[in-house]
Amino acid sequence: MAIGRRPPLDWLLACIPLAGLMTVLAPASQTAIFICACLAIIPLASWLGRATEQLARHTGEGIGGLLNATFGNAAELIIALMAMRSGLDDVVKASLTGSIIGNILLVLGGSFLAGGMRHKTQHFNAAAGRTYATMLYLAAIALVVPAIVHTLAGARASTLDQPLSLGIALVLILTYLLSLWFSLHTHAELFTGPPAQCAADAAGAAGAGASDSSAPWSLSHSLATLAVATGLVVWMSEILVATVEPAASRMGWNNVFIGVVVVAIIGNAAEHATALRVARSNRMDLAIGIALGSSIQIALFVAPVLVFLSYAIAPHPLDLVFSPEEVLAVVVAVMVASQVCNDGESHWLEGVQLLSVYLILAVVFYLLPEPARSLHPP
Repeated sequence: MAIGRRPPLDWLLACIPLAGLMTVLAPASQTAIFICACLAIIPLASWLGRATEQLARHTGEGIGGLLNATFGNAAELIIALMAMRSGLDDVVKASLTGSIIGNILLVLGGSFLAGGMRHKTQHFNAAAGRTYATMLYLAAIALVVPAIVHTLAGARASTLDQPLSLGIALVLILTYLLSLWFSLHTHAELFTGPPAQCAADAAGAAGAGASDSSAPWSLSHSLATLAVATGLVVWMSEILVATVEPAASRMGWNNVFIGVVVVAIIGNAAEHATALRVARSNRMDLAIGIALGSSIQIALFVAPVLVFLSYAIAPHPLDLVFSPEEVLAVVVAVMVASQVCNDGESHWLEGVQLLSVYLILAVVFYLLPEPARSLHPP
């Protein structure tokens, strides 16, 4: 984004003071407060991403990768932390599911469609696509196994859920750190596509939404922006979580739909816009890195971190036992992504197909009866 131009989402920053004022002056307007908090998080997530990317420019490649792993999906992580602290485990798990399937189907599908409308056929590095797909299969396995064990264990399930979730979380986070080393160091050449976009750039944009600024920020500017944006996201997330249940009740939405669709979309809005923009510029390696890289980051980094932190800040520990509907959604999304990323080329019809799958899953979660939203209530 060129210096001197205001980012297109920045007008939504006006929702920050509006949400704050409404919580004081009109606390009964829960739905309006919820909507304002949602809209406010969209530009804040974009600023978090830009600050993280700029901060990574002042570090080495390895530390930059870790910074992006830590802050790439900071908005989603903060929202989930606030919900987890309030005991809303169904919202937390649904937001994780929504971020994974949203990036795979909505962001990737939108990128294929937007790029395909301008370019008849677009090409990307098939080897990198297959690597992303394999990592996503690992994420799907991590969701399927706890659900199966919980179902088969019967009366013993309550004693197995937590240790199994802790073990899987540890494996996932170690695998993610090793994948960073693989993509940034030992096999970086596999992630270099036709536009000569290296894996480090894709990883940096994956959770944050790459900035187009040519002039780097100073270290102090980057740190200050990161601190302010993080603080504001925490504030808006607290307001969002406090109003999510009354707002959902008034709008006729269940908590899982709120997490899977609404929270996931607002947390990923900045990277949605970035992926569409770079796809239209025929930079499909970067677009795929944004979409699939962010899903991998959520499943292999954010989810395990939430499990570990739940022992310190939540009313009860978080487990990785997702509902059958959520597991099915992730497995379907991963299978479809693997299919379209294997051949190294895309067109607009593949985008339509991915978006169609996302809409079908969104309808399912919208119509999901409230009592069936989880395997076991928190």
